[in-house]
This record gives sequence, structure tokens and C-alpha cells, in this order.
Amino acid sequence: MHSVKIGFSINEILFLISLATGLCWLAWRLKLRSMSEPPARKPVWVTFGSELFVVVALMFTCRIALADWPKVPSGSMEPTLRVGDYLLVNHLAYGPRLPFTNTAIEMGQPKRGDVVVFRYPLDVSQFYVKRLIGLPGDRVRFKDGIVSVNGEPFESQVIGDGEAEEDQGKVLVRETSAGHSRTLKINPMVQGKEPLNTMQAPALAKNCEVERDGLWECRVPQGQYLMLGDNRDNSADSREWGFMPHEEIYGKAVRVLINFSDLKRAWTAL
Repeated sequence: MHSVKIGFSINEILFLISLATGLCWLAWRLKLRSMSEPPARKPVWVTFGSELFVVVALMFTCRIALADWPKVPSGSMEPTLRVGDYLLVNHLAYGPRLPFTNTAIEMGQPKRGDVVVFRYPLDVSQFYVKRLIGLPGDRVRFKDGIVSVNGEPFESQVIGDGEAEEDQGKVLVRETSAGHSRTLKINPMVQGKEPLNTMQAPALAKNCEVERDGLWECRVPQGQYLMLGDNRDNSADSREWGFMPHEEIYGKAVRVLINFSDLKRAWTAL
């Protein structure tokens, strides 16, 4: 049995503001009915309460049911995502999540290779973004930064050294699976050799076999996923905190909306 984790992030804040302003709106409507004519001047609580209701409610509904635009805070998904990218997250890909409990109205299932936004399992008030590598029941083998799933290795090809400032000293690798490609960043001095954190994530010890640092194989438990960052040697992902439960999924990142430090990244497909 999984314990219920309560999330409290921007969506929950918007929900509470929507509730408060909605109550102000309702109270003002009821008060107007009891008056013979509207007052010449509205009270302050009406101006800053009920009149914000529609705006805040629309923002909340959009973020929960359709899409939102979180900002990438770290380089764990480089070079696919850069620090400062604002992402377009499609909630209809998997179904909108209700606030606080993150209960889903299921409309679709995640697919291997998706860039997924989810609530960080160790602190569900935070949102993380990683690439989905292993589906429930998959056997994922990891060797020096490169993976294979169910005995079928992802096609990988070194495409050169990183040219961007944040990529210098790293090797870029083109990884392809199921007809879809992405670029990974590998640190030649590390090559995925950080050990699995079985102390913090006991499920890794139960479901994974480690041959050496940087070479391991895991069976993904039912109802969970194995997530990795494209920046394979600088990412806090399933290797550190374990498998990601299905109920923590928030949406699918589909495009970079904009990065104010690099406008050329606007509308980049993921």
C-alpha cells in the first residue's frame, strides 16, 4: 500500500486563490441581491477578491487541464533542455491531474522516450523533468551511460565534442530507439559510473543487479517507471532516488516555449 503524499506547489496555490476569490465573488453576488441598488463604490474585498476570480480560475484550469509552462532550473537534461527554458507541458497526453493528490483523469499512457514532467517522489511539492527509459516490466541495462531495454540496445553514435560553453569537455552521443532520436551528454571522465543509491532507494536493491559501477540491470516494478536525464553524468534521476510511481506523473513536455537567454530555442520540439 502506498502512503498518500500531498503536493503543494504553484497549482495548489492557484487552487486556493481560486477558492478564496470564488467565495468573494459568490458573497458579493448574494449581497447584491439583498440591495435595492448597487453601491456607488465597491468594497476593497470585492475589488481584490471577486474581480480576480475569473482570471485566477482560468489560469488554474489551464495549468491543470490543458498545459502549463514550467521553467527548467538545472542542466540535468542537457543538451535537450537548457537552464532557463520554459517548457510547454501537455496534460492531455496522459490526462489532467487534480491538485493536492495528483489523482489522474487517465487519457493516455506514457511511452518510452517521452520527456516527462512529474512530482519528485521524495518531495512531491517539486516538479522534475526527465526522460522515460523503462516502462513497468522492462529490463533496463545500463552500461557506461548507454542503455538497452529488454535485450535490445538503443542505437548510439558519438557525434562529437560539445561546442556550447556548458557542453565543453563532454561528448555528445546520438541515441535512437523506436525511430526517435535524442542527444545525450556524457562526461568521458565519469561515463555513468556513479553507483546506484540503494541506501536511499531500497527498491533499487530489490529490483537491480549491479556488476560494477556504471554497469547494472534493473527490472522496473509494476506501476512505476525508470527515469534518466539526458545529461547522463550530472542528473539526479532514478539512479539516485529510485523508480517513479505512475501517480506522480504530471504531463508530457512537448516543446521549449522560449528561453530569454537564447531566443533561438523558442518553439523547439522535444
